[in-house]
Amino acid sequence: MMDILIVDDEPLAREELRRLLESAPDVRIMGECANAIEAIGAINRQKPDVVFLDIQMPRVSGLEMLSMLDPDRMPHIVFLTAHDEYAVQAFEEHAFDYLLKPADPARLEKTLQRLRRAHAPQDLRALAGASELRQIPCSGVNRVTLMKLEEVEYVVSRAAGVYVVGADGQERFTELTLHTLQGKSPLFRCHRQFLVNAERITEIRFQDGGLAEILTTGGHTVPVSRRFLGALKERLGIG
Repeated sequence: MMDILIVDDEPLAREELRRLLESAPDVRIMGECANAIEAIGAINRQKPDVVFLDIQMPRVSGLEMLSMLDPDRMPHIVFLTAHDEYAVQAFEEHAFDYLLKPADPARLEKTLQRLRRAHAPQDLRALAGASELRQIPCSGVNRVTLMKLEEVEYVVSRAAGVYVVGADGQERFTELTLHTLQGKSPLFRCHRQFLVNAERITEIRFQDGGLAEILTTGGHTVPVSRRFLGALKERLGIG
């Protein structure tokens, strides 16, 4: 049984794709998402086998969304696209599967057959433009904030989730994991629970036992553990 998530900002497109997929006996639709922010959370929680992903969506595109997913838990991605034949050929050359919208039932069946035979994870490294994060999506009450990386002071992982902190000191929840943020952004790991923006460090205070703490431009204090202190010194060029 393949667990599938549909991500498309067009309700009619989602409805039509769901209708076609539900005719397959070995497919289970886990849910639908209208944007990339919803999709990141759904993928992290539900862990679908396959995501049918619209490329062109507002705020955060499907390609940008790929850079926000944990590469170690990446589902198979089937792109939904209205691109012309040249763009489609580019995806085909990189062995990414795709469907032109509206989806053709016969073409969809070929896609499902490929997925049934697929065991190895997709190699998405050819999408170089999606390899580096430029912004972090943060969820709030009835709103989504896209924080530019240069505005981030630090990121902290708490029992309730991962939070991004800017100069204003406000903690904003994000669906992105510390692992993803460390691998896809310049944010630097300084503690098991903290990432810090090295560009916003104003002072490092060394403590006993190989520990330290960072003072940021916004006046925040971030701990540095013994494990990461040496790498931090090297990053900042401190002897």
